[in-house]
Amino acid sequence: MKASRAMIALLACITASGATTATWELTGYADFLRGRMSGLSVTRDGRIMPGPRLEPIFSSDQPNIWSLAQAPDGSLYVGTGNRGRLIKVDVQGRGSVVWTADQSQIFAVAVDRAGVVYAGASPEGKIYRIENGRATEYFAPGEAYIWALAIAPDGTLYAGTGQQGKIFRITGQGRGEIYYETGQMHVTALAFDREGRLLAGSEPNGILYRVTGSPARGFVLYDANLPEIRSILTAADGTIYAAALGGSIARRAGAASSTSSSATPTVVAPATSITVTDAQAGLVQPPKPAPPASSSPAASSTVASVSSTTELAGVEHSALYRIQPDSTVETIWTSKDENIYDIAAEASGMLLLLTDAQGRIYRLDPRPNGPRDTALIAHTNEGDATRLLSSSRGVLAATSNAGKIFGLGGTPDGGGWFESPVHDAGAVARWGRLTWAGSGRGVALKTRTGNSGRPDMTWSDWSAALTDPSGALISSPNARYIQWRAEFISANPAPELASVIIAYLPQNTAPAVRSITVSAAGAKTASSTGQASSAFSITVTDTGDSTTPAGTQSQTFARPAGQQVQISWQAEDPEGDKLSYSVYFRGEDERDWKLLRANLTENTHTIDGDALADGRYFFRVVASDRPSNPAGQARQSELTGAPVLLDSTPPEVRAGAPRRAGNAVEIEVNAQDRGSALRRCEYSLDAQPWLPVEAADSVTDSLIERFVVRIDNFPQGEHVVVVRAFDTAGNAGLARVVVR
Repeated sequence: MKASRAMIALLACITASGATTATWELTGYADFLRGRMSGLSVTRDGRIMPGPRLEPIFSSDQPNIWSLAQAPDGSLYVGTGNRGRLIKVDVQGRGSVVWTADQSQIFAVAVDRAGVVYAGASPEGKIYRIENGRATEYFAPGEAYIWALAIAPDGTLYAGTGQQGKIFRITGQGRGEIYYETGQMHVTALAFDREGRLLAGSEPNGILYRVTGSPARGFVLYDANLPEIRSILTAADGTIYAAALGGSIARRAGAASSTSSSATPTVVAPATSITVTDAQAGLVQPPKPAPPASSSPAASSTVASVSSTTELAGVEHSALYRIQPDSTVETIWTSKDENIYDIAAEASGMLLLLTDAQGRIYRLDPRPNGPRDTALIAHTNEGDATRLLSSSRGVLAATSNAGKIFGLGGTPDGGGWFESPVHDAGAVARWGRLTWAGSGRGVALKTRTGNSGRPDMTWSDWSAALTDPSGALISSPNARYIQWRAEFISANPAPELASVIIAYLPQNTAPAVRSITVSAAGAKTASSTGQASSAFSITVTDTGDSTTPAGTQSQTFARPAGQQVQISWQAEDPEGDKLSYSVYFRGEDERDWKLLRANLTENTHTIDGDALADGRYFFRVVASDRPSNPAGQARQSELTGAPVLLDSTPPEVRAGAPRRAGNAVEIEVNAQDRGSALRRCEYSLDAQPWLPVEAADSVTDSLIERFVVRIDNFPQGEHVVVVRAFDTAGNAGLARVVVR
């Protein structure tokens, strides 16, 4: 039933034109993902319904929350930027600054079983130990960025760094060593599997490693087709989940470098990513990364060699992979529009995904034989989302652009709201009825309209609530853009919304005539070499007026007897309406337009050239969208072409008697044309090639001209001289003179 309804709506939109009623329908999972919501969820089968509560836990005064960890007593430790603060949030949600780093960003935080906190500060790459409110420098790996910290089951601290992709093992104050070199630029994520083996994600090749032994050896669990492994989650059954995306390193590193107060320059060459694999053992011997280049003492800024992020429409942005204990890999979620920033597990075994699209949280059944349904369960409605954490308080989500922490409740409260995307009617529209499908009880819809592309202060207020799902008349003002809002109230059973349809009648927009072309097919004009050439076309284009553009010269072409004159034009309609045309003409000395043809459906009309005498003419085309609109709503527009001079009469050429002057012969020639000015004169002796002659007054540009043909060294005997003159239209008049 839903598919049939969607098809009917689609056909209505396809066939609708002009003043025909159109519909806008939002239905299905993909459509609803384009909107915004709070307190609601969108199921995979395309139903909006009450979702888990999303409660604010803590709001910081920092723009970014980069890292989040829970202590044994239930308190949270939050690493922020751009002031490099470590904030403790107690179980009541009260926050206090524990420590402020001398660097701008804290990208990584870890807490051990004793409640000791470790924080990685960047962009100078130092790890601090915070205990009993005191912070001391714990280890400096000599790398620019500390991206990840993880504490092993035996209490050893591991750090993932950049920009040379190294993993450090730290065993005490100032005691640390390079544990593994990936050959990548950055180690972006760390975790441990159920057997206590270290897992590491990298960038820019998106490789997931398992690192074991001493000395350490790496095994590539998966080489993703995305640049960055952003998050790693391990399950009790040995399954590993890895989230990959198009790259967030550039944004985080950019934040660090832009706010760094360091005066010590650091120039790092990117490491070459080359991996040599032992095919039998699956072991990876990574190459040694390129050493840092020497820096100039005169430099005063930090130069960070970080990978950039390129957003390409229609290309996969992020993915979630499942690596099973037998090392088989399956992609269980992908998106071309959103970046997945973190993953967490619920007690039920369901996975939660956090994306950057207004801080969305999705729920996914990851079981191999599960339904694989993905539901959008919450919106933080923040500009960016960074971290998910499964804690004793439930699942927590951290956001940036406004550093906040939200708690995801378990039981829907039945309330919430959903705002649709803005719909463009294409023109100012008259609104009809709004209908919706679903469980109507407990749902009220409102609309607002405006003539700017984004809702702002110029838009109307939200309308009164519409509560009749079978069709309530929209009261919002006529406008080009419209948006609706669904408000859910507590009800039992919980309300649902499956589709919303808005009917409207867009204002009919007039068509436009873009150009007019007048041509005489097959007409001949004379070239400068005396050879005939094909006729040319005269085109006038739309300048926004329906009159001749200023400064347009009269166009002239030959119209031999019996020649047809063709008028053609280009026109378009904003709604794609069918158009009909009427063509008019008038002479230069005439006042009224005369109809040549009405109700044309083609973009061309041809008339017999003999029906128009020589002279200057104007042609006008009127386009109407009446075939697609009722009489009272049809619109039309017109365009008048440049003046066209039709000339089919050749000049009259008269030659006087030849005069001899020594060895030369002179012939006086008078030429006259009734239609257009003379342009050229030439002669031929005994059918030899034509030679030009200029007017006696030096410029051939009048209706009447006098020419003198002088031929030096004229041969003895009888000879024939032919003189011809051309007018502007290319018509030629001739005269013959016999010289003895």
